[in-house]
Amino acid sequence: MRSFFAKFKFFGIVLFIISAVIVALFYNALQPKKILPIYQPAMVNFELVDSTLQHVKKYHTIADFSLTNQNGKTVTQEDYKDKIYVADFFFTTCPTICPIMTKNMASLQEKILDDQEVMLLSHSVTPEIDSVPQLKKYALEKGVRDSKWNLVTGDKKQIYELARKSYLAVKTDGDGGKYDMIHTENFILVDKERRIRGFYDGTKPEEMEVLLEDLETLKSSYAK
Repeated sequence: MRSFFAKFKFFGIVLFIISAVIVALFYNALQPKKILPIYQPAMVNFELVDSTLQHVKKYHTIADFSLTNQNGKTVTQEDYKDKIYVADFFFTTCPTICPIMTKNMASLQEKILDDQEVMLLSHSVTPEIDSVPQLKKYALEKGVRDSKWNLVTGDKKQIYELARKSYLAVKTDGDGGKYDMIHTENFILVDKERRIRGFYDGTKPEEMEVLLEDLETLKSSYAK
């Protein structure tokens, strides 16, 4: 009799485990999949958006560009073709938020080092100061891997327009200077279609965790 009940008890435990697994699978299957928004200029703080685009509600993408990286190489949108990338704006002599942002970007770099789908792109907002030698010095100091992360300089008007009209990431300096800009702490997640999929505070480690999670979500959308 005891043997019978022992077998029944074992069968009940096994059945309970199988049922729990089935319920968990159904629950996960029924959960809505996370989908990242596609940011448009009208969705972003107007201070960060050029006045000509503040009304735009669809079809926004990053414009073509041609800039120079830390190795003196010309970098264009073709170098980021079919890539997901994280962009930001900085300058090498910035004493406040830039060192923190660069440290967090370097941490991201280590996480994506072997990921062929993902790259990084940092734009100088003081290209008149950040020459190629200056960027190279900074890159060496901060551990920049050339194959993953471009620090770029170039024509100030082009960088200003990219910042204000494409990445929606900087403010004007307010003193009337032409093409002068105040960069924000934002890291911008860009998909393979050159659309903005997320903004993150580049000074906060917890925001980097959110960015990494969103990066996986975005990558999974291309895995179908």
